[in-house]
Amino acid sequence: MKLIVGLGNPGLKYKNTRHNIGFLVVREISKRLRINIKKRLYKGILGKGRFEGEEIALFLPQTYMNLSGEAVREIVKKDNIDNENLLVVYDDIDLKFGFIRLRKQGSGGGHKGLESIVRALNTSEFQRLRVGINRDDKPKDVVKFVLSRFDSKEKTLLKEVIDKATECALLWIKEGADEAMTKFNKRQT
Repeated sequence: MKLIVGLGNPGLKYKNTRHNIGFLVVREISKRLRINIKKRLYKGILGKGRFEGEEIALFLPQTYMNLSGEAVREIVKKDNIDNENLLVVYDDIDLKFGFIRLRKQGSGGGHKGLESIVRALNTSEFQRLRVGINRDDKPKDVVKFVLSRFDSKEKTLLKEVIDKATECALLWIKEGADEAMTKFNKRQT
């Protein structure tokens, strides 16, 4: 089974914030694959289905971002998910808005949700899809920035960004990380 986890914060207060782009991407994947994410399990909400002959689980932790690892550890352990079959989708302030980057492994990079997962799984060897949310320069108040909503210019491009990240995740399922990285990992300009 392939598990795709979208990182974000639960609740209406955080619904369309930059920090919740992982939730937005996984919800788009669920629409395309017609997998309902509604079962409350493993400290999150879960949906399961099939795509390209592969069993797929889509998961949104409901523990708040900084404790995402608790929920991810539960589902990985209970559903016996191998690291190479785990993809975490999250916002990245070090990547320009509109860019995505798939990696096979790496550190938490200062992202509290990802760092929580690395600690909980006791490994950084799982795949992650970084979705850029930065405008130009890193803001002085990072917390305030990531918890803010997209501005009007970003909103006009947001669907395109979510679609691109969704296509990358679907290619990851069908053909693996190497193919998806070749197609979607473009240099920032």
